[in-house]
Amino acid sequence: MTAHTSRAGLQVAPLLADFVETRLLPGLPISPGTFWAGLSELLTGLMPENQRLLAIRQQMQSQIDDWLKARRALPWDNIAWQDFLREIGYLQPEGPAFTIATTPSDPEMSSLAGPQLVVPVMNARFALNAANARWGSLYDALYGTDALPGAAAGPGFDPQRGAEAVAWAARFLDQAVPLASGSHASVTDYRIEGASLLAVVDGKTTGLAEPTAFVGHSGSGAKRSVLLRHNGLHLELVFDPGHPVGATSPSGLRDIMLESALTAIQDCEDSVAAVDAEDKVLAYSNWLGLMKGDLTEAFPKGGKVLTRRLNPDRSFTAADGSPLTLPGRAVLLVRNVGHLMTTDAVLLQGREVPEGLLDAMITVTAAMHDLQKTEGPRNSRSGSVYVVKPKMHGPEEAAFADRTYAMVERLLGLAYGTVKLGLMDEERRTSANLRDCIRALKDRIVFINTGFLDRTGDEIHTVMQAGPVLPKDEIRTAVWLPAYEDGNVDAGLASGMKGRAQIGKGMWAKPDAMAEMLATKTGHPKSGASTAWVPSPTAATLHATHYHLVNVAAVQDSLASRERASLDALMTPPLLLDRKLSAAAIQREVDLNCQSILGYVVRWVDQGIGCSKVPDIDDVALMEDRATLRISAQFLANWLLHGLITEAQIEESLRRMAVAVDQQNSGDPAYRAMAPGFDGAAFQAARALILEGAAQPSGYTEPLLHAWRRRVKAG
Repeated sequence: MTAHTSRAGLQVAPLLADFVETRLLPGLPISPGTFWAGLSELLTGLMPENQRLLAIRQQMQSQIDDWLKARRALPWDNIAWQDFLREIGYLQPEGPAFTIATTPSDPEMSSLAGPQLVVPVMNARFALNAANARWGSLYDALYGTDALPGAAAGPGFDPQRGAEAVAWAARFLDQAVPLASGSHASVTDYRIEGASLLAVVDGKTTGLAEPTAFVGHSGSGAKRSVLLRHNGLHLELVFDPGHPVGATSPSGLRDIMLESALTAIQDCEDSVAAVDAEDKVLAYSNWLGLMKGDLTEAFPKGGKVLTRRLNPDRSFTAADGSPLTLPGRAVLLVRNVGHLMTTDAVLLQGREVPEGLLDAMITVTAAMHDLQKTEGPRNSRSGSVYVVKPKMHGPEEAAFADRTYAMVERLLGLAYGTVKLGLMDEERRTSANLRDCIRALKDRIVFINTGFLDRTGDEIHTVMQAGPVLPKDEIRTAVWLPAYEDGNVDAGLASGMKGRAQIGKGMWAKPDAMAEMLATKTGHPKSGASTAWVPSPTAATLHATHYHLVNVAAVQDSLASRERASLDALMTPPLLLDRKLSAAAIQREVDLNCQSILGYVVRWVDQGIGCSKVPDIDDVALMEDRATLRISAQFLANWLLHGLITEAQIEESLRRMAVAVDQQNSGDPAYRAMAPGFDGAAFQAARALILEGAAQPSGYTEPLLHAWRRRVKAG
């Protein structure tokens, strides 16, 4: 490790010091001396509290472990379980009713409903793709995925598949922005008369069923576009009769551009592998480029070198003839690291500092470049900085986050409430006390979001000593899950988040299964969620159709008076109890999870890839990050602890699955095979995540992953 340099009583990695002083601060009214003094004050003031909260986690888990061990031979008693959790302060008395008081934020974060992307900020190309996913081609999304049956014939344009995409899109238009009579599929001409859009169908002129859906247009002559709006989302009908697709359309309609990813989370946490100052500076640099608006990434494609940059805003003429400008990019949030991990990028009195505190100071400072813009493309037109804070356990930790960002605001000269926070409802103690977690952030909260995988990982770890849990797929059907998903929406609506903040749902993990996503993910807006995560810009465009077909605001109104989700169901752990599993079923679970762990960990440890499409045991590509790893590792650790499987069985499966994972990655020139030695860092890390899983803090994977990745980077 390179020797650190001294700044305001801190020891700072030279790479980080250079980044702050030569790239982060120039252009801001903050001197290096002021910045470093502020960071020193933040760390000195808050590190003890950070450590105290982590100690409470450990103490509570020890109390829970002891209680569960003592009752292991008894029938499960959910009432006694909840009484015990109240006794130790895990379940807290709920405070009086309240309404969040977040100052005005951008409509994408408050009143609009639509898809949300999550991407690793360390990958500049992915970061730019996500930011630019505000608009997407519906025709391309249909044509290039399994959203339509079959596949295109040959490398060139397939007219038959093109026609299928056009027909699907026309049916969608008939649902989202129907004509007063007839179908969009039969329109031979669209024309604008005054402030109205008219269409010719079978020689007869008609208008839109809702005339106010027409909001603008651009261009002139044959190459033009018409802008529509439904449920707050825009659709652009693009005309070009000279285009191969437009030439087949009687109206010359070439494409339908949908407003897609309204928001995107640039992730410094679960989807990245950032273990040292070098990695952190890369993450911070890309976030800074997004906030300044000058991030670019060059890459080869089709024999050429292309450069990707942020899209400009989009200009139209409104229906009344006035200028109309729409954002060309998603509103960006940055996900900081949680309270647990520390980083050696900065040392205080020789000790690593909490990584989340460093993230808070630097990412908010970077966002000040956006805040001081007065014209042109901006991330936040309301003057806000959006930060997602993950992996918090209960109201006290949420309150600590509020104090952290209030202190950052003061140190940087920002008004209180400038930083808006997203609360990840992914830990058991948070979901059980969600309303009071929201209360702790009521002045700045703009987002809550369920995360099934992390929440399941914490579920398993919390009740690790109670007994073996259900097979992993069956945990998805256990009674706690619908109570968790419904309770999240209930808490958000009861706290006044409708029209003020996002209520979100989790990721679609199969990036190549768009037909299945179209068929099932409509359940998220139907549940009352105003946003849900998608794995790609293409998925965002397809998922956007759901927000046209479902009026989320109306759904939320209908849910506001329903019976509250059951706490008893929420607190019921997914235990196997007296049920017996066959040897074959047990081995299948071992193999599935060993393969999943190896497939993710080998890329994380050897190549520093924190999120990617990882083939499962059946070669189905799944989006994997540390949340999926956490549940697989905790699941096997649980079964090992309770004797359903043995250490020798895990070792044998790991070795067989390592051969399979090697084969799945055989086309990657940067890949390091695990077999036949089974002695590399990645294989050892995967083994450790299982064998040491029961002892990991809150079941988190970061401590082991970071340690093994650092070994690889050290050579």
